[in-house]
Amino acid sequence: MSLRIECVRGDAIDAVRLQAVARLRIDVFRDWPYLYDGDAAYEARYLATYTRSARSLFVLALDGEAVVGASTGLPLADEEPAFQAPFRERGIDAGEVFYCGESVLLPAYRGRGLGHAFFDAREAHARALGGMRFTAFAAVDRDPGDPRRPAGHRGNEAFWRGRGYVRQPGMTLRLAWKELGAQVESEKPLTYWLRPLEAA
Repeated sequence: MSLRIECVRGDAIDAVRLQAVARLRIDVFRDWPYLYDGDAAYEARYLATYTRSARSLFVLALDGEAVVGASTGLPLADEEPAFQAPFRERGIDAGEVFYCGESVLLPAYRGRGLGHAFFDAREAHARALGGMRFTAFAAVDRDPGDPRRPAGHRGNEAFWRGRGYVRQPGMTLRLAWKELGAQVESEKPLTYWLRPLEAA
């Protein structure tokens, strides 16, 4: 396999690759803990935030020309107000935060260091933009006793801590999506993880 990483500014991504990212999000986020019953309309609304921003980034994992993984990021100031609110409440300027969106990767390509590559690329982009003091992302909160949790499931918390991110209790936003088996969208809490962005 000829795996490679390619970085594309959000407002420069082509329609074919944007559709590939949407399909990846739908496929990967069907699994625990998101249980996302995805649809094209939701994806179009979500990804439009990134395509509108000249400072956003898509990090693509490519096997040949096939998009097998993707990661996104943009300055928090370019995100929707709901994403910014927990930072305002903590007295952190949204203009100094780079928000790392999702990382999605097909199962066959996991365990090859692409998760680190996704973070490396986004953090480097944040440094290159200038003025960023922090990088952050939000992870969905699930009840540990939820019966839908797969037996033996291993979360990403150790990986995130190894990257220097610290969970911030109380810094929570709520996003709505439709879960598998549900008839309508419902809100879920997501808590931020934060790290200082050191100089290059």
